[in-house]
Amino acid sequence: MTISVFDLFKVGIGPSSSHTVGPMRAAHMFVSRLAGDDRLARTAAVRVELFGSLGATGHGHGSVKAVVLGLSGHQPHLVDPVAADPLADAVRETGRIRLAGRHEIAFSVGDDVVLHRNRRLDLHSNGMVLHAFDDAGEVVERREYYSVGGGFVLDPGTASVVEDDTPVAYPFTTGAELLGLTREHGLSIAQIMLANELSCRTEEQVRAELAQIWSVMRECVERGTTTGGVLPGGLRVRRRAATLRAHLESATGEPDALHAMEWVTLYALAVNEENAAGGRVVTAPTNGAAGIVPAVLHYAERFLPGFDDDAVVRFLLTAGAVGVLFKENASISGAEVGCQGEVGSACAMAAAGLAEIIGASPEQVENAAEIGIEHNLGLTCDPVGGLVQIPCIERNAVASVKAITAARMARHGDGVHHVSLDKAIKTMRETGADMKDKYKETARGGLALNIVEC
Repeated sequence: MTISVFDLFKVGIGPSSSHTVGPMRAAHMFVSRLAGDDRLARTAAVRVELFGSLGATGHGHGSVKAVVLGLSGHQPHLVDPVAADPLADAVRETGRIRLAGRHEIAFSVGDDVVLHRNRRLDLHSNGMVLHAFDDAGEVVERREYYSVGGGFVLDPGTASVVEDDTPVAYPFTTGAELLGLTREHGLSIAQIMLANELSCRTEEQVRAELAQIWSVMRECVERGTTTGGVLPGGLRVRRRAATLRAHLESATGEPDALHAMEWVTLYALAVNEENAAGGRVVTAPTNGAAGIVPAVLHYAERFLPGFDDDAVVRFLLTAGAVGVLFKENASISGAEVGCQGEVGSACAMAAAGLAEIIGASPEQVENAAEIGIEHNLGLTCDPVGGLVQIPCIERNAVASVKAITAARMARHGDGVHHVSLDKAIKTMRETGADMKDKYKETARGGLALNIVEC
């Protein structure tokens, strides 16, 4: 299995990659399969069942809306976030849906999308079962899908979360293998990752697509720092990024020593407020942790000398290589290992990317990533009200600052350290396995429970 940097950095809509992007992709895959096999016209009814974490937080995380959009033929990277709610509302109000955008059937959102709040499938907490029936009630198609984090969708029928199995120049699955390749070939981690990407794209295409990812990140920050009001959902959380930007831009006098960190906080808040509002974001590697990589990249752009387009490419390729290690050896799914798999992974990725562009060696880059994840071990995923707002938004800001600290610590060292990145990732996986389910994106423990009592 080959994981590309573009599998880890995907354009989608909020509020969740595993609960919004993944279910939308799965529903779209389902109707595309029906259309591809000429069975769409035979389909008279569709039923979707959401299990585990999807069932427990399906409304707060936008899973129901995502399924409706996917069945209607929309994809996360193409759907207009502004039009998404009206599109889903129209299906709910009319009781009709156009499968794949062309075959209309009766569809009751309340009855035909079933949330199993206390049941889960064996393979993964984020399980879905989709059925298509003909006029006689006979099954036209039944398919299981699993949204395994970061917008990745597992179809057990294909046994893969990545469609492309093209051989790459420098295959690796562990940090030790990755460092071994850098030593053997005299290449940086970014160069190793670039060589692998060239198996499917030209270098010009890789650079152009990474530039587009950066452009979407910048647009997201701009929207987030110019939009006020209250986030959707029952918590009535106020958006703070726009106010903070106005404060920073109007400040007079000599800035204090932590002035840069206030901008980092701003960038992270902006992205995650956009995500919580259902806006367009880049999974990095998930929506719940989408603010960390953009915040650290914006920090580099604003405060580091010599920042240019090549720095963006090197940053994202290096961060992507670290993301591959988490995806291969543990998980980036909050429903599987808690928030350590989302914010922890993103912190490590951002730390590695920043270390690369401030002149770190491959060993120092690996050290930066290890520091980033080590100090997020055990982080729970306990979204209040099932919404990606509290504690998710502030958590991204804190982790962004932590990533910068990790990169700078590693750069001042020599790359030699007691705990390897591989050991830290293994520990994260084991910690996630030991973690109670109520702390893994079910909104049944931690802050999600105690804030109600307050």
